[in-house]
Amino acid sequence: MATPNLPTPSDARPEVTGFFDGQTNTISYVVRDPASCACAIVDSVMDIDYAAGRIAFEHADRIIEHVRRHGLEVEWLIETHVHADHLSAAPYLQQELGGRIGIGERIVQVQDTFGKVFNEGTEFQRDGSQFDWLFADGDRYRIGTMEAFAMHTPGHTPACMTHVVGNAAFVGDTLFMPDGGTARADFPGGDARTLYRSTRRILALPEDTRLFMCHDYGPGGRDIRWETTVAEQRAQNIHVHDGAGEDDFVRMRSERDATLSMPRLILPSLQVNMRAGHLPPADDSGRRFLKLPIDAL
Repeated sequence: MATPNLPTPSDARPEVTGFFDGQTNTISYVVRDPASCACAIVDSVMDIDYAAGRIAFEHADRIIEHVRRHGLEVEWLIETHVHADHLSAAPYLQQELGGRIGIGERIVQVQDTFGKVFNEGTEFQRDGSQFDWLFADGDRYRIGTMEAFAMHTPGHTPACMTHVVGNAAFVGDTLFMPDGGTARADFPGGDARTLYRSTRRILALPEDTRLFMCHDYGPGGRDIRWETTVAEQRAQNIHVHDGAGEDDFVRMRSERDATLSMPRLILPSLQVNMRAGHLPPADDSGRRFLKLPIDAL
């Protein structure tokens, strides 16, 4: 069944290579058009030693090496949402490989919310202009010969988007692997009922659609995995399998979220990611700082 009011997924089968970051349990992807050298990079990671205040690009360099070794041309650097658990390496990758940085158009809502949390001045633009492209629900774009489209799937954050590329969909934090369920919905702008409805929208895609997760934590000690299908999620997802009701989900998600602590990297991540992966501007001495707001979250 096709998702209502959105393009029908194409028959293209992109080549998808995942890059797992063990420090943040994040999976970044290189999504290649099999009919050309064009590719997109989804949800990249910049390394940070938070205690020492040092950043590095080992994870991003693995992606760069892969792209260059296979002679690929980067057309897009996609952020599925403003991540709260890792920092984006999109500007570094863009500098090295090119491509346009894109995120959902509701980034402006996230920027407004967290611009206030971090007491950013008027020089911090809250219009999404730090990104090269803002995706609206249903927007079509191309990766080489492949047609892709963006679905607005909020609930975890207001700006969450799922990107459907041929028979593959990159769901961000909306869904986890079936034994992991779904992401939390208690961040500012999140909403459990909205999240449930977003999951049903994803699970209305064709059953053989490949779904790629942004995170996996290996529940029960199993090996890390990041690829599943719509059919598998509908049959087995512990939170939103077929027959799981909306009210029961909202109750479960709300109770569970109340027990969760904030992600370890939420404060640096939000400050960087709402700027499209750029660090805050340097002060008069040329040094850059990340803020630590007290009792703000």
